[in-house]
Amino acid sequence: MSRPKRSRRICCEPKFAEFSPNGIEQAKTVCLSVDEFEVIRIIDFEKQTHEQCSKRMAISRTTVTEIYQDARQKLADCIVNGSRLIISGGHYRICDGSAAPYCGGKCSKQSKLLSTE
Repeated sequence: MSRPKRSRRICCEPKFAEFSPNGIEQAKTVCLSVDEFEVIRIIDFEKQTHEQCSKRMAISRTTVTEIYQDARQKLADCIVNGSRLIISGGHYRICDGSAAPYCGGKCSKQSKLLSTE
């Protein structure tokens, strides 16, 4: 029997949930989970290490590496094959500000912004 999956802590949900190539109407769809999106955002966009990402998301570094590899494969499929990308689902929870020591307070600021919108 496998262990239950831990929820992954994310700063906030993505602002954009769908990307499609121009001119391809019946493109294959690739689904990227929200936690996969968060790993890509932290490592590639914010230029953080896998270790820093693992602390922010409250998961192990090896789990971050596995998620990262899966997410990059999906993104490569979209770019190379012109697949449609949907960002949805996954096993995650939005940060309550408890990861502020690892992200410089970005998640607590994001939480405040979301609650006022």
